[in-house]
Amino acid sequence: MLVRFKLNGENVEAEAEDDERALDFLRELGMKSVKEGCGEGECGACTIIVNGKNVVSCLMLAPELDGTEVWTTEGLSSKGNLDPIQKAFMEVGAIQCGFCTPGMVMSAKALLDDNPHPSEEEIKKGMEGNLCRCTGYFKIVDAVKKAAGES
Repeated sequence: MLVRFKLNGENVEAEAEDDERALDFLRELGMKSVKEGCGEGECGACTIIVNGKNVVSCLMLAPELDGTEVWTTEGLSSKGNLDPIQKAFMEVGAIQCGFCTPGMVMSAKALLDDNPHPSEEEIKKGMEGNLCRCTGYFKIVDAVKKAAGES
């Protein structure tokens, strides 16, 4: 099936199998930040933004991307400048091994796009679909606060 959608601001047309996961399809298109962790929608490592909402791409089929607007971490930086969320994650040390970071950044982006000044509880709720095995989450919450301009 031919899938037509907007990926990181660019129009894309690509063939996808009917049963192909969005995760695999996007990786084939070069989006290496979309990572498979659990493959069951539990860890958030493959989180992307589809039409403004964070989605785990391991549970979405590639044909479902047809007609949508999709953002991955690759699309956040502009002209070599990191997105404020990416900068905040680096500045507060919210990155350990880095495997979960792209999914965390995308969930934070969706949260802050929807609610630019979330409370700490709202941040925790907005990030709850993302697992990190390296940290206690404090620095991740701090990074989202910093990106929101609240730290």
